[in-house]
Amino acid sequence: MKKVGVQCRHVHLAFGRTEVLRDVDLEIAPGEFFALLGPSGSGKSTLLRLVAGFARHQRGQVLIDGRDVGALAPWERNVGMVFQSYALWPHMTVWDNVAFGLVERRRPKAEIKERVGSALEMVGLAGHAARRPNQLSGGQQQRVALARTIVIEPQVLLLDEPLSNLDKTLRVQMRQELLAMQRRLGLTTIFVTHDQEEAMTTADRMAVLDAGVVQQVGAPVALYDRPVNRFVAGFVGTMNLLPARVRERGERLALEVEGVGALSLPAPAVLPAGERLTLSFRPHALALAPGGAPRDAARQWLSGTVEASEFVGEFTRYQVRAGAHRIAVDEAHRAGAPVHATGSAVALGLDTSQVQFLGD
Repeated sequence: MKKVGVQCRHVHLAFGRTEVLRDVDLEIAPGEFFALLGPSGSGKSTLLRLVAGFARHQRGQVLIDGRDVGALAPWERNVGMVFQSYALWPHMTVWDNVAFGLVERRRPKAEIKERVGSALEMVGLAGHAARRPNQLSGGQQQRVALARTIVIEPQVLLLDEPLSNLDKTLRVQMRQELLAMQRRLGLTTIFVTHDQEEAMTTADRMAVLDAGVVQQVGAPVALYDRPVNRFVAGFVGTMNLLPARVRERGERLALEVEGVGALSLPAPAVLPAGERLTLSFRPHALALAPGGAPRDAARQWLSGTVEASEFVGEFTRYQVRAGAHRIAVDEAHRAGAPVHATGSAVALGLDTSQVQFLGD
């Protein structure tokens, strides 16, 4: 099957006076697994429905394989969509659910038999063809929905939070299977999710949306390591943000952080203009030590007090009060290692190589 690209060119969509998508400009490469990530109301599902043909934009273009599909009905676009609810016919068998699209297209019986059998084999349900949806687990129902979609051989696969109804363990398993299937087929895929972990573990690239505006596009590691603004920094993973005032610029930056004190950090090649900026760093960029412990000179040290802690398994996340700020610190778990008690004085050692600078 030919791999095709998808482009959104300066797309605007509004419902009455409410702007849902504002100047969305995206290019999704042929065969790419692309994720749309954002909070509820960000416009990500609306954008997916726009590509599918279930919504219409007022300005801009949506192109599939270079063809403007804005005026085409959903069934004329050759895209397949898997919904959050799976939308399976409860009175039909698995076989009939998967065959439905081919029957509607009046394909020959021999072709239907071959393609349905192949699709069920691909999703591991060849032995469940005679069952009905209510006889299947949630993961099996999701596989039926995928088989029903890929059997029509769409040019683009659209996934609207298809894993959100599954428990965590099954969700991990299904996203791995989904990605493996997408790689086998080479099918251009657009995946909508609000789950950062799902987006980062599956997508070649992803776009973060907020209030209908694309905030940043790139590979997951690029968005995680180099967010362009506070919203992306705070939404993709967990980020500490400290507002600071620049006291002196040079090879090193002399900074004043309100309620914390003076910091001296290496100056980056590109630094936001202005006297105020925001330091951003991940919880794992900090080391935690008892208040009176020896300090590694390679780090910048802050004083704080433990306010709360959560044992997550692989690590413990501490919330530490430093001046007016609450800072998240992740400490890898080791059996038998002492914990920092709530209320105890601690020192926070910041790895300055992990600090990003954002405009105020």
